[in-house]
This record gives sequence, structure tokens and C-alpha cells, in this order.
Amino acid sequence: MKAHYENKLIAEKNNLLEQLRGIAKYDEDTGEWQAQSSDVNGHDADSNDNADRFEDFEEKSSLIIPLEKRLHDVENALLRITAGTYGRCVVCNNEIEPERLDANLSAETCLKHME
Repeated sequence: MKAHYENKLIAEKNNLLEQLRGIAKYDEDTGEWQAQSSDVNGHDADSNDNADRFEDFEEKSSLIIPLEKRLHDVENALLRITAGTYGRCVVCNNEIEPERLDANLSAETCLKHME
């Protein structure tokens, strides 16, 4: 069962990284993802092109935060697998229900302690 969830988490991590790479670049110095602007030549672009470029940049920026959070959650779940604590509620240490893990692979709590 552990291998099943580990494989799903690895697949989700790869998917999240692919999504992030499509809209951002990872900054090794800061450890953060930075939105990439469209390839529009700024000095040749008219005001509409610049507005579109800015809108695209803003849209990408707004997507980065939830993708980064999800990636962080997935990476933490993979660490819990390595530590042998994956699938255990961090509050009561009971087993997390399989339906909860199926719905949210990186869940840290059982249904009772969801909030």
C-alpha cells in the first residue's frame, strides 16, 4: 500500500514541477519560483502588447503560490513515507482513512482532525 501512495505522490510531484516550469523559473538563490514574462520585445511592442504581457505575467504569478504550496505538501508527504509516518494522523497518530488519502495524497490528519 505504501508503494501505491509513494508512486502517486511522485507522479503528482512531477506534474506540479512540470506545471511550474511552464510558467516560472526556479531561483536557486532564493529557493522560490519566479514568474516568467512572455517573450515580447519591450521596445518594439505597442501598448496593447505590453498590457497583454503584463496580464500574462500577473496570471502566472497568481498560479505560482498554490502550485508551490501543493508541491511543498507533496514533498513533505514523501518525507513522511521515508520516515515511516505517512498515513498516520499528526494529531492523534491514528491511521488516516484510505478514502482521505485517495482524495488528498498529502493529508496529514484523519477525517476527525481535518480542521
